Amino acid sequence: MPRLAEGAIALAVIALDQVTKALVRHELRLYDTYEIIPGLASLVHGRNVGMAFGVLSGGGLPAQAVVLAVLSGVVLLVVLAHWRRLAEGPILLRIALALIAGGAIGNLIDRVRLGYVTDFVHVYWRGHQWPDFNLADSAISIGIVLLLFDAVRPRETTPPSL
Repeated sequence: MPRLAEGAIALAVIALDQVTKALVRHELRLYDTYEIIPGLASLVHGRNVGMAFGVLSGGGLPAQAVVLAVLSGVVLLVVLAHWRRLAEGPILLRIALALIAGGAIGNLIDRVRLGYVTDFVHVYWRGHQWPDFNLADSAISIGIVLLLFDAVRPRETTPPSL
């Protein structure tokens, strides 16, 4: 089983994600924008019916919300199974999986409850726009970066015994 610290990380991601999304839904009307850093970042109340960073958001697939919720659930189960197997594994890998699991659960809650994911961070610079995202997406992205670091880091090797 995952250690208490990693479980706490996942739960903190879920809680912060849900609180921030609820605040956005309560305080901003849909598509309202509040500039935070001029020329760089804004809060915007958006709805993402697609996958991360708006992939498939305009697809209009039949039963898309259900399909994406099931797909998210399957990915989450794979992550949780891997996380459980690594209870004594490298700390970087365990933290990465905790962030990914917490983010996936946060977005899955929205999909199941609302049929879409609430996004609210809009980053831009001059004519360049990054797809809107939320705290769960950030946790997943950070977790993936940590997985990549873990995959390329040198491993300690034990010399063969004679």
